[in-house]
Amino acid sequence: MTSHPQARSGQVVGLLGGSFDPAHDGHVHITQNALKRFGLDQVWWLVSPGNPLKQTGPAPMARRLQIAQTIMAHPKVQITDIETRLGTRYTAQTLSKLHAIYPGVRFVWLMGADNLAQFHLWQDWRSIMDHVPVGVLARPGQRISARMSPAAQIYRHYRLQGRQSQLLARVGTPAWCFVNLPMSNASSTAIRALGGWT
Repeated sequence: MTSHPQARSGQVVGLLGGSFDPAHDGHVHITQNALKRFGLDQVWWLVSPGNPLKQTGPAPMARRLQIAQTIMAHPKVQITDIETRLGTRYTAQTLSKLHAIYPGVRFVWLMGADNLAQFHLWQDWRSIMDHVPVGVLARPGQRISARMSPAAQIYRHYRLQGRQSQLLARVGTPAWCFVNLPMSNASSTAIRALGGWT
């Protein structure tokens, strides 16, 4: 999907951003669990133009969208290049524009625990935490570093326990929830290292 995704006022939409270079079973695993654990009506994959924290650019957008659509065929998941269409490069900018375009939609930012560990490096990361609930899904080897990260420590009083995950989109912000998942070791970095993906 390359047009603006659809959502109705009152719906809860999880946002999973990334370069998806390429999309893989780990993304699918996180998405399926996020739908269940956080009580989401939808998840949107925001296939980004590029990651500002990475030195090299990703594969062409059309290829990344095609692979993402192939691997994540689910009625509650929309694949979109809306960040390219909006001209946003940073998550905080994207969220601000999405709130303006979709009044009444409750967004939840989704990330793997590896991203929480470096979240304090993101531009305007405190604004993200202050304005959007954040759902963190544990991935291999990142549980301790994520829980001890600056973002987790600064916002420790706003953390919901895993058993409260269904409340994440319904409480005021800031709010975040860390849930442990059955592990999936798939990673885009490992897939690229094997070659054949450009």
